[in-house]
Formats: sequence, structure tokens, C-alpha cells
Amino acid sequence: MSALDSIEPGRLRIAVLNRQFAATGGGAERYSIALVEHLAARHDIHVFAQRIDHCWPGVSYHQISCPLKRPRWINQLWYAAASWWATRKGFDVVHSHENTWHGQVQTVHVLPVKYNLLHGLSGWRRALRWLKVVTSPRLLVYLALERSRYSLRRPRAIVLTSNTLLPQLLEAYPACAPAILVVTPGVDRVWGLATSFEKAEARRKLGLPADGFCILFAGNDYRKKGLNTLLQALQQLPAHCHLAVVGNPAHIPVFQAQVGATGLDQRVFFLGALPDVAPAYQAADVLAHPTQEDTFAMVVLEAMAHGLPVVVSCERYCGIAALLTHEANALVLADPMDAQALATALTRLVGDQALVERLFTAALDFAQQHQWAALALQQESIYRTVAVRANAG
Repeated sequence: MSALDSIEPGRLRIAVLNRQFAATGGGAERYSIALVEHLAARHDIHVFAQRIDHCWPGVSYHQISCPLKRPRWINQLWYAAASWWATRKGFDVVHSHENTWHGQVQTVHVLPVKYNLLHGLSGWRRALRWLKVVTSPRLLVYLALERSRYSLRRPRAIVLTSNTLLPQLLEAYPACAPAILVVTPGVDRVWGLATSFEKAEARRKLGLPADGFCILFAGNDYRKKGLNTLLQALQQLPAHCHLAVVGNPAHIPVFQAQVGATGLDQRVFFLGALPDVAPAYQAADVLAHPTQEDTFAMVVLEAMAHGLPVVVSCERYCGIAALLTHEANALVLADPMDAQALATALTRLVGDQALVERLFTAALDFAQQHQWAALALQQESIYRTVAVRANAG
């Protein structure tokens, strides 16, 4: 019997590190929460977070203090140190979704800091960038944490949420290649298209117009996720088209002013951060996601699980697009900042029912293949493997 066979039947004691453990936090937080929920019945899971807005049977929650929210780099360093101290003993596996030096499993949701700082630079430009780094405590802390995160001095699995992150991570930290695995996000189930009654009720509850074509935008960073481009496109669409914006309410005032200046204030509805996004998917006719940077984009997959056609940036900008086929299961934008192309794609969905029905069927098929029940077992296998390696060491 192998070491892996001997540990397979047992429950593992797992620490999960995520500063914001709340569904309104964003895709990374929802990814972490989904794994916890699907594995809580099989393992002893402890969550260590600074903000906790979640309750699940069998999960233990541990508050990490937050003496300083700003500057963020000091809080990141504090969280890394405090969570290390709290989890240094008594756990089979520590799973970090944060930039920390500890954790046998490290899930990566964003581009490496080193890649963002140095990609494409050479010669004197690269030297000047390094000068900026060594004179910035903020950048030095981020890079030091990141370098230790991707170190393989101890048994470690580095989990990417999409294959599109692989080239950037290997450019920044080529030595971590042997430890890289991919576990994409998933959905709890495939809900299917909302009935006419469900759509009407969802619109009523959210304060959206009962009639008309509803475009959904969902993202916490409005600029990075492409709301500017979407507002430009909306101006070119028929008057019965309106836009529902879900996400971080801190961005609303700036964009409300922009909407008012363009005369769209009767067609754009800011819903803020919703604890449950499902009603927004039920209310919508399409999801528009012209993001300029997304390692995966869970909102696209969730929308497809609700049977919505999606218009999404190509894989250069959005990880999930690498798994999609233009015209077959999505409409894929070559340039997320091209408002005319976005308007054209949305106009097609307004007027071409055959296209909508084709994308609806293909969206459900795609979502069926990306469910958390199976993906959580992939994660569990990673836990067991690193636990065995740690025991062997």
C-alpha cells in the first residue's frame, strides 16, 4: 500500500487563508468559498480571514486582526505574519489564496507582481524599474512575499485558476514549473434560463424595468472590467436596451456622473454589491464582460450556467475565453476597448433570436462541464498529495 493510499480515507485538518472571506469580495473570494463549502463535509476546515461574512456547517472561522487597512502593503505583511503564526502547527494542509510565504497549497488568482513590473523591459528601462523597486518599501514587500510564495524549498502545489496564467508565471518564476497545477472555477449547478415569471420577479426586486432588453455587467473594478467601453456601446443601442451594474459600490459616484453626462441616467441601474448575484442573472438577457484583465472571470461561467448569452474579451484579456469558441458558445471580442465591436455584438443579440437560442444551449452544455462538485475533488486530491509529501519529509 502506498503512502497516498494510507491517507486517503482520513479527514484532513485544513487551514484556508483569504483576507476577505465574503461572497461580495470578488471572483477569488467566491472561488475560495465554493471550495470550502464543497469540502467541509469531508474535512475539518478552518478559515483565517480579516473580514468574515460567511457561515457554513462544519467550518471553523478565525478572525485575523486588521490594525491598519492602509497602506495595503503593511496590512498584507501583517496578515501574512499573523496567519503564519496561527497556522504554523496543527494542520495537515495550509491553503493560501493570498500573497504569503507559508502554505503547501498556493492558489494564484492574479498576475505576478514581478511580471507586471518587469515584463517587456530590457536594458536601461529595466535598470530604472529595479531602481524604483529597491527604493519602494511597498514593492519590496510585495516582491519578497511573492518570491517566497513561489519557492519550492518545501513541498508545495501552485494552483492556477486558468491556463492563461501559465506563461506569465513561468516568465516571472520559471523554477516553480514542477509544482504548477490548474483548477479552474466552477458553478454549484446549472440553473438554466429563468422562466418569464422568475425574470419578472427578479427585475421587480432589483428595481429594473419590467420590459426591455437587460444587459448585465458584474465586476468590482468597473474600469478594469470594461464599464467605460460598455457605456459607450450602450449609446449606440436601441432605447429599450438598459444596463444593470453589479459590483463595488465605491465606484458608483464617479460612473453615475459619467452616465448623467451622456444622458443615459434612465437606462443605467447601479445595484451595488449583491450578496446573491443569482437574481441579477435571472433578470438579464445577456452578460457583457469587456474586461481588460481577468485571469478567469467566474461571472462569465455563472452567467452561462443561467443560460445567458455572453459577450466577453478574448483570451489575451480573459482566461475563460481560452475555453470558449466564438459564435459557438459565446461572442468573443478581439479588443475589449472597441465600443463599436461591442455594440455590434450586443445588437446581434437584441435582434437575432436564433443566435440567442444557439448560445443559450451551448452555454448550458459548457457550464455542465465545469461544476464545483468535480473540481473540489481535484482540489482534495492536491491536498492529499501535499499532505503525504509533508509527512514523508
